[in-house]
This record gives sequence, C-alpha cells and structure tokens, in this order.
Amino acid sequence: MKKINAKTTLQEMAAIVSETLEQAGIMAVLSGGGAVAHYSENEYMSYDLDFITVERNKKIAPIIAALGFQQEGKDFFHPRSKFFLEFPPGPLAFGNQYVDSSKSILLKTQYGHVRIITPTQCVMDRLAWFIHGKDRQAKDQAMMVAKINKIDWDELYKWARDEGISSEIIESLQVDSEKK
Repeated sequence: MKKINAKTTLQEMAAIVSETLEQAGIMAVLSGGGAVAHYSENEYMSYDLDFITVERNKKIAPIIAALGFQQEGKDFFHPRSKFFLEFPPGPLAFGNQYVDSSKSILLKTQYGHVRIITPTQCVMDRLAWFIHGKDRQAKDQAMMVAKINKIDWDELYKWARDEGISSEIIESLQVDSEKK
C-alpha cells in the first residue's frame, strides 16, 4: 500500500484513493476542483478532491481509513497531507444532466489509475456551478480547462441548451480557447 505524506501530490493522492476504492469494488469519479487542477495543469489548485459515487460514507470510511484518513463530518482528512476528500452522493450529474459513471475516463498516471470526468464534463461541471451555484470563479476554471484541452463543443452547446444556459457563455469559452 502506498504511503501518504506531506509530499504526496494531488495526482498521486487521486490515484491512491481511486485505486483503493476500485479494488474494494467502489466506482468513484474525480470531479470538481480536483478535476480542474488536473485539466488546467495546476493553474487552478484545489486541496479538495471530490469523488462522486453512489456509495455512502458509511461504506467508504473503513476503506480509506486503511490509508490513514479520518472522517470529520462529511470530509475525510489525512494527518500528513494538505488534501482532503469528499464523496458527494451520485449519480454523476452536471446541472440537470445525469451521466453514466462509465462515461468517465480511466486515466493512467505515473502513480496509478484515476477515474475522472472528461475535459468536456469538467467544463459542464464548472459552468453548472457558475450558473446554478452562483460561483463566479467557476467560469474562470471552465476557461482554464477549455483553453488547453480538447472539448466536444457540440456536446457542450447541446448541454447548455438543455440547461437553459445562454450560448453566449459557451461562445466566449470557445473563442478564448481558440486563441491558444
């Protein structure tokens, strides 16, 4: 079992947690700020790793306790790491659109595999927080991801239309990402 310490990176932590959960038969998909940090190549840094799963903390807690995590409320902290974990209840969704978790990516890293949302889903997630959650910085995060990743613009426009989000918001992301 890999040891977690103060030098453990976000990508390494995500792989350790993802593989540990997968080995226990739990599919959990990295989303939120952790996905933004990955897809923005750490232009945005998050210390909160959100893994979306249909399993509840009651089942997850003993599995990640073996890694040294301790539960405090809905969050899990490790005494030797700056990162903490949350397991928002699934299913995986971006605004009102539910997505089968199997549509996520199983990303191979130097530390192991991480189940993570796609770059397009990451942009959807951030825009959903921007529009529905009134999180102003989430649009900037969406831009960071769109700027350096391949985005399925047709899928994003369709999602925005279904969510009632102005196409102008998507257009502004697309125009800025094409400047790269």
